[in-house]
Amino acid sequence: MEGVEEILDQLYKKVLLGGTLEDDVHGYIFYLNPNLSEQADCTTPSLTRSNVSGTLGGVPGAKSPFEMSRAREVKLLQLTVMDVMLSRVLSAETEALAKEGYRKLTEGLLQSAEVDSKLIWMLQNSDKLMSHLAAKCLSSLLYFQLRAKMALSNPWITFCQKHLSESPESREAVHCLWILTVVIKEIFKDTHCQQAEMLKQLLAPFDITFEVFYNSLFSQHFGNFQNPSNVVNSLVCFLELLELLTASRIHLKLHFKSQRMLFLKPCALDILAWPIPAFVKRKLVIVIKKCLLGKMGEDLCRGSVPALMSPDHFLDGDVLALADALLHAVRLGLWKDLSVSGKPSRFGGDEVQPGCQPRIGPDYVTLRAASLITVKSLEIKFQNCTSAAEMRADLQKFMSELLTFLKSHLRRPLRLYNPCEWLFRVFIEQDDDMVEAAKASLSIYLQLTRGQDDTSGRLTQENEAWIHYTHRNGCNPHCIFLFLLKNIVFDSTVLLDFLISSETCFFEYFVKYLKLLQRDWGHFLAICKFFDAAKLQCGVHTHGAVTPSLVQDSRASHTIQRALASPVGHTVPHALASPVGHRNACPQVSWASNASSEPQSQVVMARQAHTVPAHGPPSQTPLSLVDYESSEDSDEEATNQHLANYRQTSSHQEMSRETQGLPRTSQNRKERSRSREHQQRLLLPLQSNPPNCATGEVAPNGAVQEVGLFLRTVKCLQELQDAIERLQEKNLFPYNPAALLKLLKVVGAKCGKV
Repeated sequence: MEGVEEILDQLYKKVLLGGTLEDDVHGYIFYLNPNLSEQADCTTPSLTRSNVSGTLGGVPGAKSPFEMSRAREVKLLQLTVMDVMLSRVLSAETEALAKEGYRKLTEGLLQSAEVDSKLIWMLQNSDKLMSHLAAKCLSSLLYFQLRAKMALSNPWITFCQKHLSESPESREAVHCLWILTVVIKEIFKDTHCQQAEMLKQLLAPFDITFEVFYNSLFSQHFGNFQNPSNVVNSLVCFLELLELLTASRIHLKLHFKSQRMLFLKPCALDILAWPIPAFVKRKLVIVIKKCLLGKMGEDLCRGSVPALMSPDHFLDGDVLALADALLHAVRLGLWKDLSVSGKPSRFGGDEVQPGCQPRIGPDYVTLRAASLITVKSLEIKFQNCTSAAEMRADLQKFMSELLTFLKSHLRRPLRLYNPCEWLFRVFIEQDDDMVEAAKASLSIYLQLTRGQDDTSGRLTQENEAWIHYTHRNGCNPHCIFLFLLKNIVFDSTVLLDFLISSETCFFEYFVKYLKLLQRDWGHFLAICKFFDAAKLQCGVHTHGAVTPSLVQDSRASHTIQRALASPVGHTVPHALASPVGHRNACPQVSWASNASSEPQSQVVMARQAHTVPAHGPPSQTPLSLVDYESSEDSDEEATNQHLANYRQTSSHQEMSRETQGLPRTSQNRKERSRSREHQQRLLLPLQSNPPNCATGEVAPNGAVQEVGLFLRTVKCLQELQDAIERLQEKNLFPYNPAALLKLLKVVGAKCGKV
C-alpha cells in the first residue's frame, strides 16, 4: 500500500508540472486502475488488474477501519491524478511530448482497464468526495473522447439513458445532468475545435431521453416527489442544461427536439408556485428572459452568430409560443404566486447585530427578470398581432398585473400621477435590462400607434387619449426617456458611453426613439409640460431619480390633467405656481426611511423660484439628502451644497471631455456659449423664470431656480451631438454615426422652432 501511494504521489507531482513520462506509460496503468473491491487486499496485483466484474465479486474476509481508510485515500489519489492528467491532455499549454505520453496513458486506461465503467461505479458511491471526483474525471474523459474523435463510452450512454428515464429525483440523474452540462460548457469554451460536430455526437443519443426527463420532472405535482432535495438539484442542473441546449441552437445551428422543449411545453412555469427555494425560481425566470431576448449562452459564446449560417425558421415561432404561454400564465395569476422577498445583505453577513433594526428589501434580480419578460412577451405578441383593440386590451390587462405585482414588493410606492417610473425603480441598477425594457416599451407604443403622425406639434383629441392611456399603463415612451435623462442627471457623457458600449442595446433604442420624436413632437412637448406641472404640484423635484412624494390630493391629479390637455404653447396655470398651493397638495416624505433599500438620488430645488429664508420651519425648506436641522447655519450650508454640487458636476463633465480626448479650446467655448445663448431663447415652461439662471444657480435676488425640463433635455442632446461630431472628426468613434447625427440635427432643428 505504501509503495502504491508513493508512486502515485510522484506521478501526481510530475503531471502537475507538465513533466514527460520517461518510463513506459503502460506501467502506470497498474497504479491508476481503481480497485473496486471493498474487501480485497489492495496490494494484490491480480485484483488490481482485474476488470469490473472480477473486482465486484470481492474476496472473503473483513478489513479493519485503518485499512479501509487507507484504501479510500488511494482511490482519492488515483482520481486526483487522473483529473490532473486529463486537464493536461486537453490543455494547449502542455508540451507536445508530455501531452503524447498522457494521451497514450489515458487511452490505455480506457481500453485495458475499462476505467469509464469503474468511474461510473464510483459515481454512485455514498462518499460525496469520491463521487464528486469521479464525476469530474468522467466529464473530462468524455470531453477527451470527443476531442480525439473517439466513440463515446457505451456504459456511460446506457447509464444516463436508464437513470434519466426512470426518476428525475435520483442522485444518479443529478450526476448525469451535471456531467453533461460540464462537457457542453467545455465544448463552447474551445473555439478551435469543431463545436457543432462534437455537440451533435454528444446530444444525439439523449435527444429523446431529455424529453422524457422534462415531462417527468415538470408534469407532476411537487408533493408527489419522495426526495425534495434531489428534485431541487435536478431542477438547477436541468435548467442550466436547457439554456445550453437553446444556446447550441442559436450559435451552432443544431436542430434537436429537446432544444424546443422549453418553448413548446410551458409546464416548466408551474414550478414558480412550488414550495422550493427562491433561487431556483429566479433561475427559471432568468432562463426564460434569456430565451425571449435571444441571449442564451452569452457568457460562453463570445463570438457573434455567423451570418452565412442558414436561419432557424422555427425559432421565431417558438419564441412567440413561449411569450403566449407566459402571458397566459400571468393572466392566471403567475406573479401572485411568485415570492421575491429578499434577505438582508450586510458586509458582516446576514446576522442582525443587537440593537440594529433588520432592513429587508425585495429581490431586485427576480423583480427585474419578471418585469422584463412580461414587457418583452407583450412586445413579441404585438409584433404578430393586427387587431388594435386586442392590443389595447392586452396592454391594459398585463401591465395592470405587472404594476400590481411591483407595488406589492417595492418599499416606496409608485407615483400615482406617472406609473411610467416603474421601469427605473426596478432597473436602475442594471443598465442592460433597463435599456431592453425601455426598447420593448417603445416597440409596444410603436405597434399601438402605427399610422399616427404628429409632426405639426399639435395634439389631437385622439393623441391626448393615447397620452392618458399610455400613462395609465406605464409605457409612455417620452416619460421613459425623460426619466432616463433625469436618472443620469442629464449628463451627455453617460449617453455617449451607452452609445459606444456594446453591453447594451442603447444605440438601437436611441435611434428608434429619435425617429419617434420627429413624428410625435407635440406629444413630447406635452409630456415635458406634464413633468413640470407635476413637479410644481409636488413641490419637491429629484435631480437624478424620481421623488418619493405622492400626489394624494384630487386637485393635484386634476391640475396635471389640465396641463396635459392644454395647448403646447400655453403656460402652466398660475395656481400651480403658488408655493403654498403645491406644498399643501403634496406632503413631503423623508429620504432617510428608504435610504437603504432604494438607489440614492440627488435632490435639487423646484423650478419655481424659492427664496432661502434665514430661519423657518423645516417643512418649508427644500429637502436635502443631509439633515441640517442640528446645525446653526443649516440654511446657508444647504444653499452652498447645491452650488457645490453644480460646480462639481460641471468640473466632472470637463474632466470627462479631457479624458476622452476632447480639448477645451477657445473655439469650443465660443460654440458652447453661442449654443447656450440660443437655448436660453427657447421656450421655458414658465415664462416668469429668468432665462439666465441655470440649474441650481442662485439668482441675484438670492432665489434658487431651476430651468425647465425641455431646455435641459435640449441641452443634453446638443452636448451629445457635439461630442459625437468631435470624436468623428478624430476618427475615434467606433462606428459610423452619420445616421445618428442626422437624427439629432433634425431634433435640434425642431427645438429651435419652439
